Amino acid sequence: MNVLSIDQSTSATTAYLFSERDEPQLIYSKTHRQIYPQASWVEHDPIEILNNIKSAVAAGKLAGAELVGLANQGESCLAWDTKTKQPLSRIIVWQDTRTSRTCQLLAERSHAPFVQNRCGLRLSPYFSATKLAWCYQNAENADQLLTEGRLRLGTTDAFFRDVLTDKCETDVATASRTSLMNLDSCRWDEDLCDIFSVPLAALPEIGDCNGELGEIDGLRLSSSIVDQQAALYGHGCRLRGETKITFGTGAFALTLLGPQKPDTSTAAVPTVAWQKQGEPVQYALEGGVFTAASAVNWAKDAALIHDFSQLETFSKPSLIEQGIAFVPALSGLGCPHWNEDAKAAWLGLSLSTSRQDLAQAVCEGVALRVAEILDEIETKCPVSSVVKIDGGLTKSSGFCQFLADVLQRTVELADFSEQTSLGVALLAQETTGETINLNIPTRHFTPTHNHAQSRKAFSKARTLVENWAVPEI
Repeated sequence: MNVLSIDQSTSATTAYLFSERDEPQLIYSKTHRQIYPQASWVEHDPIEILNNIKSAVAAGKLAGAELVGLANQGESCLAWDTKTKQPLSRIIVWQDTRTSRTCQLLAERSHAPFVQNRCGLRLSPYFSATKLAWCYQNAENADQLLTEGRLRLGTTDAFFRDVLTDKCETDVATASRTSLMNLDSCRWDEDLCDIFSVPLAALPEIGDCNGELGEIDGLRLSSSIVDQQAALYGHGCRLRGETKITFGTGAFALTLLGPQKPDTSTAAVPTVAWQKQGEPVQYALEGGVFTAASAVNWAKDAALIHDFSQLETFSKPSLIEQGIAFVPALSGLGCPHWNEDAKAAWLGLSLSTSRQDLAQAVCEGVALRVAEILDEIETKCPVSSVVKIDGGLTKSSGFCQFLADVLQRTVELADFSEQTSLGVALLAQETTGETINLNIPTRHFTPTHNHAQSRKAFSKARTLVENWAVPEI
């Protein structure tokens, strides 16, 4: 059957049509506005994105789609009225750190150990819970709507599914990103909801990542999952330790663990990978660099480069070996440091440093941060010797080789880069008993240089940046 796979990402809504025999066909792609009302706030317009999804569905129907699958941004969330299907807030994007102070107050009240043990997640504005509490506190007539059973608080997928299928539901992988789901039971947790001041009654139902999930304009919704977990599935990771890294707006590494609940005492993020209809939950460990392609785009906007093709090859020796480092903390530092107050910085500049050098240092900083993440994941689960990669930054062979050298692992790059879309399509197609057989060529980058000293230099740079994070003025 023909599957319409919609990837509703941080930057755009993209749709591919997958069939059993033909190559994937791009049938829709449209960016949406990035809204920055003030420092540390990042928002999207839910109606703008909803209309983009509707346009993608319409294009899919014209192209012969029979099933539809949907990938979502993960932690991004909002409030809405389930009766009128109208949003009560903008989407608060996962990069948004407006609730940093709330997380600090919760930590001061000694809630951090309980929260991490129960849901696996650290107290961080990255996750949805404090954002949902903010939506609840700031939505007009929220308490009255809650009393009337109309208030809904949830991740973006739940809003889109409520509007498009008239079923207010989310999937277990997405729910695991909120800090409100018990990682053991995979159900909303009353204690967590109380701690974060999020009314449980306003949350969507939690279900599987594929199955009979409703109908969108005549098409069966057959899969719904977080974009990063979808990419893990698209890469074919099915065995413990198999790992993928997606270099999109942020860079996110996921390592599959299997059906056993992970140890929550880790700076990596224990999360649900997926749960297919009628099967056990599969878990993973995750870590993210919050600004990857967005950091490169920022560098381009700052006129450091005119086009990404300028970064196709890297100068040698690397910039970090020349003493120039960039710490990509434009939205704080995630795993394993969890410092949302950290700011980005270049170190080691001189009069001879060029714009091209600065841009390459940005890319190197993303790779060096990913290496820190895999080090942390490795403390809980051996990471595969071959790491699969996708996303915009992987278009640069210079970046891919530098990454392999920094990780001291072979990295595998598929010619078809839309692994999130592929994962969504595979999950949807499996509900029919069929599969999608694609012969996708891959390229491999093997380590040719050891960056052990570069890793140490970057660690020093990151420490300096963190010490600058909250200057007393």
